[in-house]
Parts: sequence; structure tokens; C-alpha cells
Amino acid sequence: MAEGYAVCIDVGKTLSKVTLWSRQGSLLDRQVRPNRAASIDSLIRLDASGIEAWLMDVLTSYAPHPVEFIVPVAHGAAAAVIEDDALAFPPIDYEQALPEDVCAAYQAERPAFAETGSPSLPNGLNLGAQLSWLQSLYPQAMESGTIVPWPQYWAWFLSGRCVSEVTSLGCHSDLWSPLPGHFSSMARLKGWDQRFAQLVEACEVVGQLRADIAAKTGLPNTTKILAGLHDSNAALMAARGFPQVSGKEATVLSTGTWFIAMRMARERIEMERLPEARDCLINVDAYSAPVPSARFMGGREIKTLIGESPGRIDDKAIQSALIAAVPQVLDEQAMVLPTLAPGCGPFPQGQSEWLNPPSEQNARLAAICLYAALVTTTSLRLIGSIDCLLVEGRFADSEVFVRALASLRPDLQIFVADGETDVSFGALRLIDPELVPAAALQPVEPLDHDLSAYAEKWHSHVEAFT
Repeated sequence: MAEGYAVCIDVGKTLSKVTLWSRQGSLLDRQVRPNRAASIDSLIRLDASGIEAWLMDVLTSYAPHPVEFIVPVAHGAAAAVIEDDALAFPPIDYEQALPEDVCAAYQAERPAFAETGSPSLPNGLNLGAQLSWLQSLYPQAMESGTIVPWPQYWAWFLSGRCVSEVTSLGCHSDLWSPLPGHFSSMARLKGWDQRFAQLVEACEVVGQLRADIAAKTGLPNTTKILAGLHDSNAALMAARGFPQVSGKEATVLSTGTWFIAMRMARERIEMERLPEARDCLINVDAYSAPVPSARFMGGREIKTLIGESPGRIDDKAIQSALIAAVPQVLDEQAMVLPTLAPGCGPFPQGQSEWLNPPSEQNARLAAICLYAALVTTTSLRLIGSIDCLLVEGRFADSEVFVRALASLRPDLQIFVADGETDVSFGALRLIDPELVPAAALQPVEPLDHDLSAYAEKWHSHVEAFT
């Protein structure tokens, strides 16, 4: 019997994923596509057309199911401009470098961190910087079109209605003031607050499936489309479904291309206490509440370190072998220094280096896990994480990584979530906030080996970067 009730679309930076869920919150199907950045007019663009074509195929495969809802989720630092019910131009990828004169002019006028909680970031990672450049590249479209954040682009694609939502607007964009909860002074001065689509809540039904898409895919034209939200904030929604996390002092670590630690703090937020130069920021959750956060490009750095070599640190088949390789890493003091994503993370000025690189592959992968854990613990310290940490996403399957976190932060109770309770499950909870994950959280035990001397050595090397 067909039981697919809701579809969640998760357009991440590296991968796009579509999941099909039952009414009870059971995952029925997952489809994944690697994203392919497009080069158009010598600029790196998001592959909107490629994702659209793939999405149509996946939705067509779900036609036998009585799909009632579709919820879009997407990464931050991206937006689209809609003009005459069409995409005005291919959206810019946030890794596209901006011209020096644009950057200089923008830096002179961007709001202070104390107003927006947005640190100054490289390339187009501040969405406001992208908009400044787009105004000169596409003056007419930027003047007459409607701007929608990237998650809401997919809501528009499916429903035909343009909306905006706070989790993307408040994601290191320079466009949002999280404490008063309105557009920033710069967004108002530039008139961008008038160009963004109507602001709605993430859980709002913005319309039904376009008639042409319903006809092509076979899905019901009564399928409701939600506004959707930023992917890391969807992970936060998923975490709040667990009783160990909900309503308590806890931090959620979302792992993918970016490792983003988001602290659900009980204390008053003092943005000036966050070190903005070390990639700390204020996110805004689906309920418009400020969330102290810290991030680094963990998945990208791990991929760079592994290179063309075989093996993944999250491959379940090799976890025992990687655990067994830890003593060799500690004995040889094999370690990686940050950072492999210049300008990002808690060591943005760091010059990455391998010290005593192992020749054996499993030891090399284990050392990479320890690197990710050491950088993560630094980020957690910067935002004052206490009590509880939930690690979700792809790298929650890396045992050396999560067990190293437990060793390095014995004061934290650390859990991992089942793979079915990640970003997409958080999106599902927009439909039904009372939905509780079927799987329980799993507590993480520390490694059997003392990491204190190794960590002290690593910190002695990175002191020069802080």
C-alpha cells in the first residue's frame, strides 16, 4: 500500500537529497545527487536547472504515493531573483570570488557585528556582498525583480509564490538584525528589504503544487508546499524532537560540507562576546530566536585531506580499523594543522600543514578524524557549549571523530542521532512539530586512549593562528 505522505527536498552545498516520509515519520525512500556548479559568463553559478530536472524525475517516481506536503530546505548564502515568473539569472555560488572594488566598497558600508551577528566572510558568504555585486551585474532585474532566499526559490519553483523566511535571512547575511527581529540598517538603506519577497514563517503553506508540475510528475495538484528553511536550522528542528535536547541547554553540531555548532542557550545572548573574527555568528531559528553558532568547512577540509585516496572517515565498514589505528597516530604525533579553507573557521589565518603524516591509509584517516574533533572542540568552546552535544549528519557515523569529541570534552554528554533524524526529519517537523523520532539518541563513549598530550601538542602549534 502506498503510504508516502510528505517529501522533503534538501539542496545542500555538495549534495541534493530528496526523501519520502510516512505520516508516522518513517523514512520510505532517499534519492541523492551530487551538485555540479555551472560556469556561466566565467562565473560560478548554482546548478538550478540541473537540480530542477533531477527533482522532476524523483517527484515523478513518487507519483504512486498520496503526497500531501513538500518541504524545501537549502544551504545558506544564496538567493535567486524572480522576474516575470521566471528566474532572472542563474544564482551565484558563494564560492565565487567577488571583484576587489566591490569587496572594498561593501566592507566600508556593511553593518557592525553587534547589529547583525554576521561576521565578515570571504567571497560571497555574506549574502549582502552578493547582492551588492548583483546590483551592478543585473541592475534592471535587481530593481524590478523579487529576491527569494535559496530554500524559498524551491518553494517558488513548486508553488509559483515568492516568499522569504528568517532562517536564511539571518544566516551570516548582514541583512538581518536578530535581536529586534527585522531587516538590518544596510538592507533598509539599500532598499533590499523592499525587494525581498513577503516574509512568512517556515511552516506556512505558501500554495499548492503548480498545475504543470502536477501534470508532469503525476503528483496530486492538491499537494501543499511549505515555505521551508535553511538546512542547519532544519537540523536544529530535528534535534528538538528528542527529549534529551528539547527545552534544555544543548548544542547541535550539524555535519556536512560545513560543521555548524548551534547552541540552544538558556542565558541571554550577548553578541559582543562572540569572536566574530573566528567564524562565530548568530543564526536565527525557525521561531525567530537568536542562536549562538560557530562553524568551519569541516566536510570540505576532510575531502581535501583525503584527496584521491580511497576511504571515507564515515564509512561504516572501516570504523573498527580506524579505531585500531588511533594508537599509531598518537605514538607518531601525526596531526593536521588548520586551516584548509582560508578565511573560514576558528583559525581563519591558519596555514595548514601535515606533521608526521602517516604512510598507512587507516592511520591517515584516523588523524583526519582527530583534526576535525580538535577544530570542533575549539568552536564549541568559543560559543560556550555546556551540558549536552548532539552530533547529526553524515560525519556522525565517524566513530573516531565523535569518540574523540567525547574524550576532548568529558564535561559534555555527547549523543549521535540516527541517520533518519537529520535535516530532512527536521523539515518534516515543520508539518507536525509533535513528531518524535522513532530511534533513540545513542550516547558516545570516549576513546580508550588518552588524547590530552596529543591535544596539548596540537594547541601549541595553533597558538600562532589565534
